[in-house]
Amino acid sequence: MQRTIFFVSDGTGITAEALGHSLLSQFEGVKLREVRMPFVDTPEKLDACLARIAEARQIDGVRPIVVTTLVGRAMAQRLQGADALVLNFFDSFIAPLEAELGQQANHMVGRARGGATSKDYLARVAAIDFSVAHDDGVSARGLELADVILVGVSRSGKTPTSLYLALQFGLKTANYPLIPEDFERHALPPALLPYRDKLYGLSIDPERLSRIREERKPGSNYARLSNCRAEVEAAEVMMRSHGIPWLDTSSKSIEEIAATLVQELSRGAKAG
Repeated sequence: MQRTIFFVSDGTGITAEALGHSLLSQFEGVKLREVRMPFVDTPEKLDACLARIAEARQIDGVRPIVVTTLVGRAMAQRLQGADALVLNFFDSFIAPLEAELGQQANHMVGRARGGATSKDYLARVAAIDFSVAHDDGVSARGLELADVILVGVSRSGKTPTSLYLALQFGLKTANYPLIPEDFERHALPPALLPYRDKLYGLSIDPERLSRIREERKPGSNYARLSNCRAEVEAAEVMMRSHGIPWLDTSSKSIEEIAATLVQELSRGAKAG
């Protein structure tokens, strides 16, 4: 049975999506069609959103799930009237906070985006720019500025993890692929040698890697299981021999990988 989940927000929708994924991770085997609806900040956009929800209800034959971070009371109340399970993040937390603090919330749309010129926001933008410029070993310039450099075989999750670390934690994250030529030389890419203390490895189950690569390059040696096994084994041997801490990403979400990395980096900083 197909079921649809909507992430509805008057902003980017990142908070609604993260909340929804966190909640649904507690229910194994649940598969949902995801619909993201950011910047629903006018009655007209809400009308379109409600129409999409009603359409999904009719097609699926079951109520959709709606996770929302709409702040405006009028808009949120209209959405609450949809034939769906509506989980409003702000309703769940604002009312108890109002009672505890003895103060009414202002319910101002876009309030969370008001910090677009804050030091933290600007640091995240700079981190994203850095991560994009240093994706997949495209450039070795400025690696000394990196907070962490991810290494691993192709398609082991380096790029999405890099961008998530930059977006959510403001960490300047570079990533470098380990390729067959590196394994033949039994050595790290020369550009990484001065930065061994910044390296963190990502590994992956060869069968999962083969499936991911098969979607990208069907029928290729690149995607062949035997080749994936050889690359993963060689990469793990190299990481062990160079004392590079590493993490198996096979059964972990990007959020889990990033949280683990941040925790490890924090421990390393305290130890240093």
